[in-house]
Amino acid sequence: MHGLRSDRDMDTLSVSELFVSIQGESLAAGRLCAFVRLAGCNLRCAYCDTKYAWEADAGRAMPVEDIAAWVSRSGVPLVEITGGEPLLQPSVYRLMEDLVGRGLEVLLETNGHVDAGAVPQKVTRIIDIKTPGSGMAEGNYLVNLPFLRANDQIKFVLTGRSDYEWAKGILASHPELASTAAILFSPAFGILDPRDLAEWIIADRLPVRFQLQLHKYVWEPDRRGV
Repeated sequence: MHGLRSDRDMDTLSVSELFVSIQGESLAAGRLCAFVRLAGCNLRCAYCDTKYAWEADAGRAMPVEDIAAWVSRSGVPLVEITGGEPLLQPSVYRLMEDLVGRGLEVLLETNGHVDAGAVPQKVTRIIDIKTPGSGMAEGNYLVNLPFLRANDQIKFVLTGRSDYEWAKGILASHPELASTAAILFSPAFGILDPRDLAEWIIADRLPVRFQLQLHKYVWEPDRRGV
């Protein structure tokens, strides 16, 4: 019937790219990491640096088992599933279970507008909270906050002082965020001066982790596969 996915579809994922690089963000920053970037996203953030992964049909269809096998062959024990928005594809749950079953450390980057409750407990969820500067702060951006886990990491990408003050307000009104592994404040690359953000955090004694996108300082900012 129209609109129903076949069993074959449920065993495949639309993949934008697979690569091994240095993890540039999160608590794993600086570590060697295998990346699985899935295609398709429900948001259109103003500062997005992976617009090529916005459309699901821009990726290539790959069986879950082939993706997991590629990760195993990479020889890297840390893997991140990102996008796009990976949780839009139902087969991603099979992939996460497979990777966890292989004894790998699995990170999932999600934009925060999709329910992440079914993500396996052993997977580290890196959950964005989209600020007004992203253009995507409206909608169901707090869907995951009532169900946070101790291994979650919460990420704010900030475009300026107004975003920073907005994020502070979210922290004040949602004390449950403090129970997660980290609250990450990141300056939008090329938009907010990292020094400004660092100085605001210092002045306010804000209990967050300042982070940069390390890969953009090592390679060209728009280079893919790094």
